[in-house]
Amino acid sequence: MDDSVWLELILNVKTQDLDDLSGRLIQNGVPGLVVEDESEFHTFLEENRQYWDYVDDELLENMKGVSRIKLYVTDDADGEAQLARYLKGIDLPYERHVLKENDWAHSWQKYYHPIPIGTRLYIVPEWEREEAIPDGRVALYLNPGLTFGTGSHASTQLCLEGVEQYAKEGGEVLDLGCGSGILSIASLVLGSAYAVAVDIDPKAVGVAYENAALSGIGRDRYLVRAGDVLSDQTLFAELAQRRYQLVLANIVADVILPLCAPVKGLLEEGGIFICSGIIDTRSHEIETALGNHGYEIIEKKEKNGWVSFVSRLRRE
Repeated sequence: MDDSVWLELILNVKTQDLDDLSGRLIQNGVPGLVVEDESEFHTFLEENRQYWDYVDDELLENMKGVSRIKLYVTDDADGEAQLARYLKGIDLPYERHVLKENDWAHSWQKYYHPIPIGTRLYIVPEWEREEAIPDGRVALYLNPGLTFGTGSHASTQLCLEGVEQYAKEGGEVLDLGCGSGILSIASLVLGSAYAVAVDIDPKAVGVAYENAALSGIGRDRYLVRAGDVLSDQTLFAELAQRRYQLVLANIVADVILPLCAPVKGLLEEGGIFICSGIIDTRSHEIETALGNHGYEIIEKKEKNGWVSFVSRLRRE
């Protein structure tokens, strides 16, 4: 099957005509369609954001203002006959692309490329492992899958820059809302001794472990748990058996706000809390909450409309 050749046909359509065209194609016998609509694309990202550290900005730009329908036939006489039936009565221009079987799973990989972060980190998609690592940088290998990203979004970059600056050699790190594990894995490749990562979705556990293994990090240095630290007291008690030099939360404002209080019980004396994933219009809420819970803000950074805070608890 790996040598099979398919034709991918792409019909561009106005969003308001999307349902009508889809119905006509199905009536003509098309067994299945791929519909790409900008609003559905963003809904998909929001509903699955626990799995990803933000999608490549190039992919977001590629989807801007676009609605399209894709259908597939084999690249032979039978496929051409099917295509003629499918497009009967439909007078629209379309694109044709030849795809091999193994293109289906990997065509999206073109959107992900090695990314330098700060002065030391170099985020490398696993399939580009042969990429030369620039002098003075440390590689972090990821296999992001379709929805995990590789650190290209401004919010993740802000948090990674904070990890690079504030993670101490030999320290312990807690990553809340870990997704692909990119932040906690970054701390380990930069010299942290141990990291714990938590995500509300169980699927993230396997993904984070797999990504850690790509950078040579085993379970002797890395623990990943599934659960909600805000509602699961057993999980919180397990995490609180340690005190962490660095606690990371690259999530959203609505989750960071209630995390400010419990994080105080997880930090070692002088430990650092880095929160990111904050849209700039809500940064004042986080800044106020940090102050009200006894944190001193060491640094506030902004990039492309996103904000991160680096803070530590004020000494009594």
